[in-house]
Amino acid sequence: MSRSLAELTELVSEVSDTYASRNDIARDDDWYLLKVQEELGELAAEYLKATGRGRLKGADAPTVRQALEDETADLVAMVLLFARNNGIDLDAALERKWFKYLGRSPTV
Repeated sequence: MSRSLAELTELVSEVSDTYASRNDIARDDDWYLLKVQEELGELAAEYLKATGRGRLKGADAPTVRQALEDETADLVAMVLLFARNNGIDLDAALERKWFKYLGRSPTV
C-alpha cells in the first residue's frame, strides 16, 4: 500500500459519510470511540477462531483468514476516523511516540 495516512483517512471518511447517510446514523464523539471498541471485539473474535480458540461456525481456514484481515482493516479505519474526529495528527503522534526510539526520523 502506498497511500499516506492522510489519504487513507480521506478515503475511509468518504465511506463512513456514505454509510452514515444511507443508514441514518448520528456520529457523535462517543460513536467513534465505541466503534473502535466494537471493531476490536470483532477482530479478537476472528483471532480466536484463527488460533483454534474460537468456534468456527462452519467457516474454513481461508474464510477465517479473510475475516481476520477484514476486521483488522475495520479497526484501522475506525482508528483513523477517531483520530480525525478528535483532531489528532497521527503522523506527528507516531513521530513523537514511536519513531523517537529509532534515533532518526523515518524515511518514507
